[in-house]
Amino acid sequence: MKKLITTIKNIFAIEDLRVRILNTLGFIAIFRLGSYVVLPGIDPTQLKSGAQGILGLLDAFLGGAFGNASIFALGIMPYISASIVLQLLTIAVPYFQKLQKEGESGRKKINQYTRVLTIVITLAQSVGFLATINAEAIDPSVAGPLFTISSMIILTAGTMFCMWLGEKITDKGIGNGISMLIMIGIVSRLPGALVGEALALGLGRALIFIIELIVLFFVVMSVVMLTQAIRRIPVQYAKQVGGSASLQAGQRQFIPLKVNAAGVMPIIFAQSLMFLPGMIASFWRNESDIANEIGNVFSDYTSWQYNLSFAVLIIVFTFFYTAISVNPNQISDDLKRSGGFVPGVKPGLATSEYIDEVLTRITLPGAIFLALIAILPSIAMLFGITREFAAFFGGTSLIILVGVVLDTLNQIESYLLMRHYDGMMKSGKLRGRSKNIAVAS
Repeated sequence: MKKLITTIKNIFAIEDLRVRILNTLGFIAIFRLGSYVVLPGIDPTQLKSGAQGILGLLDAFLGGAFGNASIFALGIMPYISASIVLQLLTIAVPYFQKLQKEGESGRKKINQYTRVLTIVITLAQSVGFLATINAEAIDPSVAGPLFTISSMIILTAGTMFCMWLGEKITDKGIGNGISMLIMIGIVSRLPGALVGEALALGLGRALIFIIELIVLFFVVMSVVMLTQAIRRIPVQYAKQVGGSASLQAGQRQFIPLKVNAAGVMPIIFAQSLMFLPGMIASFWRNESDIANEIGNVFSDYTSWQYNLSFAVLIIVFTFFYTAISVNPNQISDDLKRSGGFVPGVKPGLATSEYIDEVLTRITLPGAIFLALIAILPSIAMLFGITREFAAFFGGTSLIILVGVVLDTLNQIESYLLMRHYDGMMKSGKLRGRSKNIAVAS
């Protein structure tokens, strides 16, 4: 406890870090306040509660802003969708590949395309969002085309403002602002979920609630290990001749390959696809028994058929996203240009094949573990845990939450170590983020 208090004092003793933390808290407060500002012409007391499916997932990311029909109802999710589209285009389209290689100027152009695409996606999603609002919640005096158009403009402006807040948190605050806003939306639901679970169990089952918290702790620790786990490939750099004609010993560093290089994207992709069978089956629900069965299976998140299909999709998408985000050929070429090589492996094609083989071997257990984490909320619900609290036992929410917290701690760690203070951990650095690891990219 004494070390924790000393660390907090050290954090606020650094003026730049103190200002960044206060700025971050201020921007987050604005974001949370905006999630309660309801769209003009909507009666919040008449809104339907408990969005399910992909809408429930979106509402969880936005901290209830979607269910409140607020001006931030779509949040920064359209921006994330646009970023994913542009990322895929940089792999498939030569023009965007060229932009990516142009350095800072190319990145600025890609960012401009991302912003324009964000506006287009937001306008399209705002129409779908307005369609989900029940008619009773809309004031009859304003209902009509003018209400739809004005709401689309307000929702688009709200998304762009959220994007601006995220960029300001990145520039003036701590860490990745976009990820920070998603994390805050998720964390804002945790107190209500804890209270709801405690009330559901009652005082007579307090021991069960304590056991659930202990299990949750170990689940979080396992997600931390998955997020931080890396496979280090040793790299040797050739000896160099110095100015005094003396040989300098070659440096030995590492290429870190993450066990879960795909992050949370496989779960998001898989979860999006899992809603398609039920949606398609709904068109023939009253005409076919098979369609009824398919609709029932894929609407029950606790069924073994749903979870097995979900897990398989996650494993497939983990390999797919890892393949497009980690390029062994580029790593091999970068090593060759810098005079580095993997001991025992020939430079060039052999190095690329070796890195690809290692990446495949570590991705499989990482994908299986990621799939297990993703279906843990369904397993938790089978044991009687409420849906709101079970969401924190795994899935997209927990992985995003852990990733952002670790990234924020790493940012604070860097400030402390630069000012010669002890870090957040006794070792002086976050485990898995050693300074002697060289990233070849």
